[in-house]
Amino acid sequence: MISTTYQRIPVEAASFEVRRDPITGFKGLFSNRSFDTGETMETFKVKSLRNAPTYLTVQIDETTHFEFDPEFLQYMNHHCDPNVYLNLEELSIVAQKPIEAGDELTFFYPSTEWKMDRPFQCHCGTDNCFGTISGAHAISAEQLSNYKLSPYIQQKLS
Repeated sequence: MISTTYQRIPVEAASFEVRRDPITGFKGLFSNRSFDTGETMETFKVKSLRNAPTYLTVQIDETTHFEFDPEFLQYMNHHCDPNVYLNLEELSIVAQKPIEAGDELTFFYPSTEWKMDRPFQCHCGTDNCFGTISGAHAISAEQLSNYKLSPYIQQKLS
């Protein structure tokens, strides 16, 4: 979790900023303006492809993972009740609920990752927190049905 005392890190988009918590060192991506539900917030490109996951990649099929371009999008953190989702068909970040200036942008990592490179303990604090986040493989199809999932994760579930 990002504390209220943070350091701003400039990025190349006026609508966003990366903040670094000086105590934990964790970074997060924050909005500098409001977005409506369903609004495309940013489009992105594939910077590079990899045949294995890393903590900075997004999975698009069994053996293909990509890094974001622009790179600042890599600072979106996980949340079990996210406010954005990744539309991998249109290569865009979309507001899943209303977002106000100053809100941290978060997405549900298992929505794109079948088996994560680095599982971690989630501390989002929501009632529906999954605890350990290791990818969609560890979550029931019923629970995943509450999220917008990438085409690859949808295919794995069918």
